[in-house]
Parts: sequence; C-alpha cells; structure tokens
Amino acid sequence: MDTIVIGSGQSGLAAARALRNAGLIPVVLEAGEQPTGSWARYYDSLTLFSPARYSALPGAPFDGDADRYPHRDEVVAYLQRYAARLDADIRTGARVTAVRADSGGFIVELTDGTALSAPSVIAASGSFGNPHLPLLPGQETFTGQILHAAAYRNPAPHAGKRVVVVGAGNSAVQIAHDLADVAAVTLATRAPIRFVDQRPLGRDLHFWFAITGFDRLPARRADAPPAVPVLDDGRYRRALADGRITRRAMFTGFADDAVVWADGTREHVDAVVFATGYRPHLPYLHALGGVLDSSGRPRQRGGMSTVHPGLGFLGLEWQRTPASNTLRGVGRDAAHLARHLARHLRARRSTRARAGA
Repeated sequence: MDTIVIGSGQSGLAAARALRNAGLIPVVLEAGEQPTGSWARYYDSLTLFSPARYSALPGAPFDGDADRYPHRDEVVAYLQRYAARLDADIRTGARVTAVRADSGGFIVELTDGTALSAPSVIAASGSFGNPHLPLLPGQETFTGQILHAAAYRNPAPHAGKRVVVVGAGNSAVQIAHDLADVAAVTLATRAPIRFVDQRPLGRDLHFWFAITGFDRLPARRADAPPAVPVLDDGRYRRALADGRITRRAMFTGFADDAVVWADGTREHVDAVVFATGYRPHLPYLHALGGVLDSSGRPRQRGGMSTVHPGLGFLGLEWQRTPASNTLRGVGRDAAHLARHLARHLRARRSTRARAGA
C-alpha cells in the first residue's frame, strides 16, 4: 500500500479514486459502518443547495433529473454506489486513534489494537465530529435544551415549543425553516442574514459559478474561512417577511429557562439550536507534533502538510478554492493532492535506491 486515507466520506472516496489514477495503491479506513462519511447523520430535511449536475464526484454523475436538488438520503445512496465502484480497499469499522511517524513514513493505529504502515497518509475525516459550540454566560445552568445542529434531526421533538436557532448560514436558516411548521422560531444572528438569489436570471447559481470559473478561484489565506451567504429561492425570505420566522440580534447569555437579549429583556425558550459550524476533526494527529496549530487546524498549503512530507489533508473549508469541501469541488483537490503525493513517493524511493547503492 502507498497511502492510507482516513475517512470515507466524499473526500476520502475522491482521494481513493485520484490516488488510483495517479498509480498509487490506497487503503481507506472508515470509522463507521458504511462508506458515506457523516452524510447519514445530518438532519432529515437536508437538501443540497447545488443541483445534481453540479454535485457529483469525478467519474460518476448523479442518476435522474440533473436539475433537481438531491436530498440527504440520495447523497448517502450515491456515495454507497460510488464506493462500490471504486477499485480500492475500503475498510469500515476501522477507527484511527493515532498516526505516528517512523522511518517508513507513518504508522496508523486503530482502536482494535492493530497498526498499519504506509509511506503517506491523507487525513480526510472531515469536521462533523467536532461541532463548534460557543459558551455563553449562564449556559451551564440553563434548564432548557441546548444542542448543536450536528445533533438536530427533525422538528418533531420541538412541536409547540419556543426555539431559538443561532447562526446566519445555510444550515441555520434551513433548520429554522424546518422548525417553523411546528414551533415558534427565532433566528439569533450577530449580523443581518445575507441572502443570495439561488436562481439568478433563471439559472442556478452554480451554473454561473461554472461558466465564470468562480469555483476554481484560489482560496485567500485567512485564519478562518469567510462567511458564506444563504442561497434562497425565495422561501426563506418569505418566511421572515411573513413572521413565520423572526430574526433578532444575538442574545448575550442564559438565565434559568430564558435567553437574555441584547436589550436586557429575558424570554423563556425551550431549546436553543447552535448552527455555528464545525472545526477540523483530527485528534489522531496529535502524536505528530506540530502538524496542527493551537486551534486544531492543520498547518498545510494546498492540502500538503508544511511539517511532515507525505501527510496530506482533504476536505478542509477553502483548502484551495471556495468549493474545496463540497461534493462538486473536492475531486479537483483530490487530484492535486494525489499528484503531489505521487511525486513525493517517487522522490523518496529514488533517494532510498541511491542510498542503497
């Protein structure tokens, strides 16, 4: 084996295909029981904001109407089919606990006590396992329910209740809209929600991304990815205009069974859903000193570690382009990374051959 790929979501599967195309032999390790990454654990109503024709991994378009917006379960089924067609060794139920450096490259340790070795590793485990949950005053003693969007599934448990959704991104707005049919919902945001028309001039926004080359623009260097506006076909703005969802400036803290709004008023709420994003989930890399910064983000350039040659990353937000952590964009990053790893491994073998001579 040439490369161990950690994770078999969209990034891991794209990596396996790209590595095979580059002449390398990958082994893909997946902690879960199916090669679909975190998709099966997203909320029930999740629907892609990009049409099927712009949401596929390399070499396998979505079946059916190319202009539809696939549902979560369609994506899960698509990834299962994609994995089944790959010429790659995909091992499910294989959770990685640590990656260590050794003379041969890397040792990858699993929870069952086994260890695998390979000259290169790609960390493609995503961020779903590391939801970002802010801590506000009074949060520890709040008597209502607090959950992150990662734990939200559907509105049924919140029927007839008062719910605040925190966040101004696509997931926050989609979850608030989902809840509005059964609950009284407020979106709490630090700034007004920025909407973008999903179908300008009658064509989906991703059509314009494709013909203008936006999705291939180099990512700007930043400590955190820039905020992304909410794509809307009109339904979300209507829900706000009609009062089905209200929007208020972010509350400042909790008090017993209430949130405290910026003007000092307290309001009883039954639940708060934080749609506040995720951070890279890479705890198994701590044994490789220095590959992560103090916030847990990898030190990398274009997906390659700047600390350990042979270590790559895939699926990070704005890793190389605005589409790096999406179904439509991760394939390009995977091909770029596979080419770099192939060159690295050829140079490594050449160096060892000369040393042996």
